[in-house]
Amino acid sequence: MKIRDFRSLPPEGQEDIRRKAVRAVLNGRTQVETAGLFGVTRQAVCTWVRLYRDDGVKALRARRRGRPPGKRLQPWQCAQIARVLIDRHPDQLKMPFYLWTREAVGQLIEKRFGVELSVWTVGRYLADWGFTPQKPVKRAFEKNPEAVRTWLTKEYPAIRRRAKREKAVIYWGDEMGVRSDHVTGITYGLRGHTPEVPATGQRFGCNMISAITNRGQLAFMVFPQRFRAGVFLEFARRLLRHAQRRVFFIVDGHPVHRARRIKQWVESTRGRIVMFFMPGYSPELNPDEYLNNDVKANAVGRRRAQHRKELVDNVRGYLRSTQKQPMIVRSFFEAEHVRYAAT
Repeated sequence: MKIRDFRSLPPEGQEDIRRKAVRAVLNGRTQVETAGLFGVTRQAVCTWVRLYRDDGVKALRARRRGRPPGKRLQPWQCAQIARVLIDRHPDQLKMPFYLWTREAVGQLIEKRFGVELSVWTVGRYLADWGFTPQKPVKRAFEKNPEAVRTWLTKEYPAIRRRAKREKAVIYWGDEMGVRSDHVTGITYGLRGHTPEVPATGQRFGCNMISAITNRGQLAFMVFPQRFRAGVFLEFARRLLRHAQRRVFFIVDGHPVHRARRIKQWVESTRGRIVMFFMPGYSPELNPDEYLNNDVKANAVGRRRAQHRKELVDNVRGYLRSTQKQPMIVRSFFEAEHVRYAAT
């Protein structure tokens, strides 16, 4: 007997075979004979007969196959969950999660509405609501939203108007350290075999300080020693010579930037350079941070320096190349959080 795939038939055809097979058994045929007659397994005939005896003819009726029609959450429930994902973090709701994963969202839905969903169904809901998996941006607890709002709406617009009135150029400055073991990006490899990249076992690094404008100008200095007031003062003097005009220098609240020695030197320039300080714990507001990320990704993370001199040469060479391409520097001002500084 050749058994055909019963599942390939339409629901109505499956119901018809079930009814006829059960009728044949009730009329005296054995289950084995009935299975051979209709080209199905004996176990299937046994199941149909049992269902018929338990629930009658309705147990043999055709049922809709596939995912049940309609969604299990009402529109108002979807809107409420989406609003929670935007406004709250899991730990704020006393949930044992740090990030909004599909599992976390599923538990939130079950807790709020008593509806249990699989992670795949939750993923489809998230896609329908416009959510995508993303790497989160860290924000310090000490950040003052009111200070940020004042900077964006009052302080920086005032600086920009003053710079235009006094024909000054606005530089955004920042400093960072780079290390030889910094890795950026991914590489392909066989599943189950983590790729290896050759690198020195020694750890070394250097520091850099830079300043950029929304016109594409870039000034930088790479140095091996620690970042102190003397280093910053040397860079500020170079910046003033490089600009050849009045400079408005915007930096963060690093203690070196506020050192007495720096303050005295700024006063000695008689207004040729004026320093402004951004709100605390708000690196995303500084366009120069995007230059830092670019250097780490391309000059450090994707090149394997064998010693400190090579690392310094890589960083310095990459910055010189960027310095000759103003369009790259201008592109740093196109990011969402620093677009306010583009004009």
